[in-house]
Amino acid sequence: MKTKNKAALVILMVLITSFFVGCAGQIVAVGTSYKSKTVCSEVFVAGRAPETILQELLIDDLEPLKYIKTDIDYDEKTVTSSFYGIKEFKTVYSDQYGCSLGVSTDELVTGELVTGFPAESFESNFEIDLNTTNIKRIVNESFVESDSEKKRRTRAVVILHKGNLIAEQYSDDINSDTPLLGWSVTKSVMNALTGILVRQGRVDLEMKVFPTGKKDGRENITVSHLLNMTSGLEFNEELSDPLADVVRMILQEKDMAEFATSKDMNSAPGTTWYYSSGNTVLLSKLMHNILGTTDYRSFPTKELFNRIGMEHPFLESDSTGTFVGSSFMYATARDWARFGQLYLQDGVWENERLLPEGWVKYSVTPTSVSEEHGYGAHFWLDIPEEYKSLERVTLPEGTFHAVGHEGQFITIVPSHNLVVVRLGKTRYPKAWEHDLFVDCVIAAME
Repeated sequence: MKTKNKAALVILMVLITSFFVGCAGQIVAVGTSYKSKTVCSEVFVAGRAPETILQELLIDDLEPLKYIKTDIDYDEKTVTSSFYGIKEFKTVYSDQYGCSLGVSTDELVTGELVTGFPAESFESNFEIDLNTTNIKRIVNESFVESDSEKKRRTRAVVILHKGNLIAEQYSDDINSDTPLLGWSVTKSVMNALTGILVRQGRVDLEMKVFPTGKKDGRENITVSHLLNMTSGLEFNEELSDPLADVVRMILQEKDMAEFATSKDMNSAPGTTWYYSSGNTVLLSKLMHNILGTTDYRSFPTKELFNRIGMEHPFLESDSTGTFVGSSFMYATARDWARFGQLYLQDGVWENERLLPEGWVKYSVTPTSVSEEHGYGAHFWLDIPEEYKSLERVTLPEGTFHAVGHEGQFITIVPSHNLVVVRLGKTRYPKAWEHDLFVDCVIAAME
């Protein structure tokens, strides 16, 4: 072999080796940050037992996390995860922010967090008004594992009919007071907060997100583009890819909005649809800028959560104090049901309009460029493919959903005055068939 060819081969091998070593390092970094963040939030936000949480982090495809050591400091309220001393990641809990990534408590930007407003009990507002035997049977079956290889891992189900609690069930270590992570159901909460700001005249759907700065098309991105997922900003949302933008943003970036802003434009605003957590984080940052830190910290609780009687909601923030509106809100199954009921009631609660007239209609209007018109404004109009059954069940017209990773669902069926909440730890596609479940619930009521 000629000297030049040998040199080229050596260079190629070095590049390949560097690539795979770099990928391996990134995967380990993601693993340590994921375990640290999850344990921190589940212990200090949800108040769950650490031994239960650590066991959950060994299920299904998460089993490799057993090689990552995790230490909980209850005095400092920190969780540190490490991989044989090579990679180490610390998450810090504070009453204001929840669990923020890789910072110390003195680095956190402070702001008032309003909590403790009295909420009426769930039972006093929701009374059973029909025979629910068949519905309860269906709910019970949703906790049964029919496939040992792809487990459903249902954690909670709450069903409301005409505002009445007609069914409720939990897995062994969960109860009605346990806050559970909504993942991207949180995006629909950001829809509500945006709607409230619109009602108050502080935000307009045509408001520009980047009125100044780089002129590459992003100056034309509006609030509505963010809600409709048509901003045109490049973003890799594939959660199964440890190198994806969404993974890096929510598990490794201290300033998530800055990371989302750094992405290039992929298309002109309004011309293509692409689901992106970056859009929601930018929306959250815009709210932060408009309200200012103190009002921003109190806004969700004062203007939404307490108004509808949510008792245990917690919207976590990144290290700059911006809510991680794409992913990190905890609430009980009953709290999530109340949120769904607000949308079933067209944004009105106890004769008070919280969301502007026409807001729910706007939220469930198909985005014209979304694939098969399955998405509105931070709400799904069709169930994502990974949670559809092989039977391809068609749900009643007008049904819409707040959907999150691992099978989190708030399904609103206006034609049947129905809200169905299902929360789980579903790691594999098709393990949970949400369309079939909702269809069975509806059939049992007829």
